[in-house]
Amino acid sequence: QPEIPSAQVPSEEVPTIPSSPIPPVISSDPFVDEVVSFRPGSHAGYGSSQFPEIVLGPPQGGGFSFGGTDVLSLGVGGEIILKSETPILNETGIDFIIFENPFYAGGDPNNPYIELGELAVSQDGVRFFSFSCEAGNRIEDYPGCAGVQPVLANSEFNRIDPTNPELAGGDPFDLDVVGLNWVQYIRIRDLSREESGNSAGFDLDAISIVHQ
Repeated sequence: QPEIPSAQVPSEEVPTIPSSPIPPVISSDPFVDEVVSFRPGSHAGYGSSQFPEIVLGPPQGGGFSFGGTDVLSLGVGGEIILKSETPILNETGIDFIIFENPFYAGGDPNNPYIELGELAVSQDGVRFFSFSCEAGNRIEDYPGCAGVQPVLANSEFNRIDPTNPELAGGDPFDLDVVGLNWVQYIRIRDLSREESGNSAGFDLDAISIVHQ
């Protein structure tokens, strides 16, 4: 298994509109380019033999009834920070999409299987700004959390555009919510509690960039 770098300890701040200019745009595909750090939680391990590539490409969603298997399990309380070489821009509507592997057990939307993650973003990899994740609000589908919506885009089996928030599935995020006009770093923290095996916690499939 590849060596897993130790995690940074970023700080939290009240969102403000930054004055720093947007960095130069680098030609890139619409996915994150680098794993900056990964701190696995307990009962992690699934997908680590293909780490880091397994979280850097396009999503391999399983649809409404099945969870995708091309994922990295963060483990209980695990955390990962990823970077896009070209800035993710805050433009009209959704700016990026997080893909996990939730699904509807038995195809029933009233019986979802989910593992939630808290999301934060940063311009410099040090100062992070968190999206408010309502992990206890099942009635409204856990607003602000990642790991809620089934993933429909699958680069091996369909032609669904993974950057199309209306078709791709996954959890869409708008930088307006945190008051940033661009970011390059995305942090995901698992919100699970007690689990077992080697596939516990948030299962990251991919991150697509809508505006770059």
